[in-house]
Amino acid sequence: MRCRPTPQPSRSRPSSGDVMSNFTSPADLRMLDDYRWQLLAPFDFHVGSYPSSTIISVPAGTVTDLATIPRFLWALFPPHGRYAKAAIIHDYLYDRAIGSKAYADKVFLEAMEVLKVPRLTRLILYCAARLFGRGNY
Repeated sequence: MRCRPTPQPSRSRPSSGDVMSNFTSPADLRMLDDYRWQLLAPFDFHVGSYPSSTIISVPAGTVTDLATIPRFLWALFPPHGRYAKAAIIHDYLYDRAIGSKAYADKVFLEAMEVLKVPRLTRLILYCAARLFGRGNY
C-alpha cells in the first residue's frame, strides 16, 4: 500500500477548456448528535476537471462525521477543518464501497487540493487514509 500520492503534472493557470475539478454546491449540514452531521441538500464533486464525466453526487440525508480523526489529534486536525467537504465525499465513497479504496483516497486528495488545503496537511491526511482508512472494502 502506497502512502505517497502519485506526482501530478504541474498545473499552470487553467485555460477556459482546462478547468480543475470542482465542488458545485456548498455543504449544507445539520448536526445530529455527538459529532455526526446530516447533509440537507445534494452535494456534487466533479472528478478530474469541470465539467466532468465523473461526478460524485452525495444525496441529501447522508450522515457523516466529517473528517474521521482520532480525538487526541483534533487540536491539530479538527474534523471540521478546511478539508471537511473532501471528507464528506471520502466518507460517502467509503460507506458505499464505490470504486476501490485507492480510488476513494485519491479523490480525497484531489478534493483537498481543490479546497486549497495546505500541502503538508493534505499529505498527512491522505497518508492516514491510505494506512488506516477502513470503509466497506
